[in-house]
Amino acid sequence: MERFYTIRFKRSTAKRFKQFSKKISKTYSESLDTIMNFFEWHGFVPSERFTKSVIQEILKNRQRTEANIAIMRNIEKNQTEPTTIMLQSLFEEKILEEEPEMIEKKFSDTIEEEKEIEITVPKIRYEKLHSKLVSVKNDFEYVLENVKEVKNNFGKPYFKLELTEGELEKFKRTIKNID
Repeated sequence: MERFYTIRFKRSTAKRFKQFSKKISKTYSESLDTIMNFFEWHGFVPSERFTKSVIQEILKNRQRTEANIAIMRNIEKNQTEPTTIMLQSLFEEKILEEEPEMIEKKFSDTIEEEKEIEITVPKIRYEKLHSKLVSVKNDFEYVLENVKEVKNNFGKPYFKLELTEGELEKFKRTIKNID
């Protein structure tokens, strides 16, 4: 069992926290742990604009949902439909016998066909990559804005990165989540 530690709060803040804590969990410690875990997990820093962070989280969740939908459609198209067709042909005892056409391809024809092939990217994947690019650009701009040059009297000047620990952890998580 852990020992307790005293923290001083204003009376109004303590009353408000007690009421809020009753809604969340059984003890005040559990409530405070839950709140801190929420902020750490989502990378929110109370000193930053909260709405901007929430919107980024909503967009990230939307992208995950769209990616899951794309995966489900791909599974349905590439795995379920061919299996269904094979089972139907077995139960209906219909065998489609199509004779393959034997066409001789010339070497010059294949080169022309290869030139005509276009590479396409699914729209969902393109939007996902585009939104990741935009978020990485924004993060990188923010980091660059917080780089300051420090001139040293005895050595070479160097650059100092002025970020909080929370911001640094947020950037690390973002980089790990990028595929």
